[in-house]
Amino acid sequence: MFYSPDELPSNRSIPSATVIPVLAYSDVREAVKWLCEVFGFTERLQIADHRAQMVIGDGAMIVAEYIDRERRPISGADHVSHLVMVRIPDVQRHYEHAKEHGAQILQPPVDHPYGERQYVAKDIGGHRWTFSQTLADVAPSDWGGTLISPKSV
Repeated sequence: MFYSPDELPSNRSIPSATVIPVLAYSDVREAVKWLCEVFGFTERLQIADHRAQMVIGDGAMIVAEYIDRERRPISGADHVSHLVMVRIPDVQRHYEHAKEHGAQILQPPVDHPYGERQYVAKDIGGHRWTFSQTLADVAPSDWGGTLISPKSV
């Protein structure tokens, strides 16, 4: 299952980094402003007010809001403070392998309008992982994203 980053196709709707942390904040727009001003990140892509892609150097991360159905931040035992996203060339194969080896699957592979196929699993420490395969290079404006900075990472 090892591969070279060169095997990953590009997609304008996702940073090109292989590993992408996803950090939860109660106010995404405030977090974006702070991360840019204080840590020197650049906002790459804005997705409404609930998610943003950030870049710095050759790295990337996603800032996301995690809320319940009543629009309250999730807290307690199911509180999500972060996820790790990993770009891979074959989500189905990876999913089958992880499932066969005991990973707790939280979401089976799903195709998304932003050109990615993803599944979510929980590891033995309770950490959530999203594995993502690029299916197509999709312009963020095609699914409601707003490209802020054309930087590719």
